[in-house]
Amino acid sequence: MALPTSESATSRVYTSYDVAHPPPHPGSAWTRFVCISDTHSVIYKVPPGDVLLHAGDLSSWGECRQLDKTLKWLHGLRHPTKIIIAGNHDLCLDKEWTEGGATAKDAGGGLPLKEYTSARERLQKYKTLHYLEYQSYRFTTEAGRTWEVYGSPAVRRYRLGAFQYVGRDEAKSIYARIPPSTEILLTHTPPHGTCDMTKRGVNAGCLTLAEQLSSDDLCHVKLHVFGHIHEAHGAVMTSPDMPNERVNVNAAMPSSDNAVIVDLLN
Repeated sequence: MALPTSESATSRVYTSYDVAHPPPHPGSAWTRFVCISDTHSVIYKVPPGDVLLHAGDLSSWGECRQLDKTLKWLHGLRHPTKIIIAGNHDLCLDKEWTEGGATAKDAGGGLPLKEYTSARERLQKYKTLHYLEYQSYRFTTEAGRTWEVYGSPAVRRYRLGAFQYVGRDEAKSIYARIPPSTEILLTHTPPHGTCDMTKRGVNAGCLTLAEQLSSDDLCHVKLHVFGHIHEAHGAVMTSPDMPNERVNVNAAMPSSDNAVIVDLLN
């Protein structure tokens, strides 16, 4: 039986296990979150759980047909609650990437508007998926625990892509939207200094997001799931000077065959 990669009295994290025989669910006093990101239209084996969280880059290169492949796969998974966000590869979900949009102009050309409208229709089609774009969502598990989740697809601009911001002021405006009541946070970008080391040895996460997470405003976040930096896949548990411990997960799948399992005490 797989042992937790890290654990405390209120959380257990598994990054290495046999996906055909995942660690047993700890029982009704706990909620099991199964965390994935950066699947890029590739289908992976995913263990069961109470909640599936996907932290963006659903598609490979942002085409609606690529997005639809991922949505169809996720729709077929049997997790009672499934929450997803977009990432910088998901061009068809970003209206600024359609012809005439600001980002499309910067790139010298964009996607047909039909790609965007078709992508939005796909999100409506798959009723089991909850897509968040700078939004909160509350849900209650079968055990009766209500959780509040917030999702943001934004990333700091490196190369042209979807949902990107430039400069500290824009970043502050984006992350100031996260409600203080948030318990589960989904962002595509990592915060600076947490599971964000590139293969070149650079911490590529967002400094502004890291500062916001260290503030009293977000002291109730128990689980933060992100991706974007594939090679930094993993999880770390931190206990900053705040009421609640936090589990931080880079769930990017290309560098691992395993989703990250996080069990949180209700």
